[in-house]
Amino acid sequence: MSRFLFVVPPLVGHINPTVGVAARLVAAGHEVGWVGPTAALAPLVGPRAAFHPSNRPLPEFAVAGRPPQLRGFASLKFLWEEFLVPLADGMVSLVDAAVDEFAPDAMVVDQQALAGALVAERRGIPWATSATTSAELVQPLAEMPKVAAWLDNLLAGLRHRHGSPHAPYDLRFSPYGVLAFSTAELVGPVGDGVVFVGPSIADRPDDTPFPALDGRPVVLVSLGTANADAGGPFLKAAAEALAGLTDHQGVVVDPTGQLSSDDVLVVQRVPQLALLPRCAVVVCHAGHNTVCEALSHGVPLVVAPIRDDQPIVAQQVVDAGAGVRVRFGRVTAEQLRAAITEALGYAEGARRIQRSFASAGGTDAAANWLSELAATRTSGLKR
Repeated sequence: MSRFLFVVPPLVGHINPTVGVAARLVAAGHEVGWVGPTAALAPLVGPRAAFHPSNRPLPEFAVAGRPPQLRGFASLKFLWEEFLVPLADGMVSLVDAAVDEFAPDAMVVDQQALAGALVAERRGIPWATSATTSAELVQPLAEMPKVAAWLDNLLAGLRHRHGSPHAPYDLRFSPYGVLAFSTAELVGPVGDGVVFVGPSIADRPDDTPFPALDGRPVVLVSLGTANADAGGPFLKAAAEALAGLTDHQGVVVDPTGQLSSDDVLVVQRVPQLALLPRCAVVVCHAGHNTVCEALSHGVPLVVAPIRDDQPIVAQQVVDAGAGVRVRFGRVTAEQLRAAITEALGYAEGARRIQRSFASAGGTDAAANWLSELAATRTSGLKR
């Protein structure tokens, strides 16, 4: 049996997909350790999780809050310069100490937890990239050479500061392989080295009360907690749009608690995984986890991307025939109602992606691939 060290950023959407893979490895008799979660996020990985280094309290990395008005390059610049690079600098010593203590045979490194890649390559440990979003797989900066060069310089600076300046590959893409929690049917063509395993969706603790449904198919509207500050006008338009859909019950998630409506159900949280089987359409910001969770249930989408990877994921949904895209900042209630009605006709496209997800293997496929990586400890891609 082998030891696997999971290195993740303090971000819920990046931790959740790895939890099921780790559980599958443990069930197969392997040992799993973690580095990266904060004290607040530690419960996500389960009560028996082993955090390393064990002689220190769990870190409390501050997640820099981006101003909601930032878009495009300004948003990307803030993400990298104010969060991802400082996070990598701050985590390297923790990952080194975790490796000293746990002695992993292989590492599973989130694409945004660059400290894991730095330490793994410097210390010669086989490592797989965990790509919890598909956006980077399609080389989004290929047509923006100046932006790509700026990012390359940031990554080169990380390497020089942490002792591995000459490796010929991008820290975001392990030469051993990239575990992609999606399928080619949704993402489209990608380069070599990507192992599509489909979504990793495991049961997770959730004591959120189930909403009071009236028996009609549900249209769920959720922008995620990270977009609460920017989402007010969109959620208001969504509530107005849903009020006119008498054949469906609208459920709008407003984490701020500021929205009210007499015509649709407004709640601050929902048990999303439990609610999805009751949904006919999901309206969301095109966050990768929400998109994959909806499509895993064959539910078509209305996607309203805001920033980061969301425009790319939204376009993948549209190109796959699994949903409709609207403009987050400009859509009206009438336009949103029309988009929801149109999305109902994309159920077969959503079910096609659902079938591709099921056949990809999910957590079993990911765990089997990682087991082979740890067992062979070679530099070639394992399939």
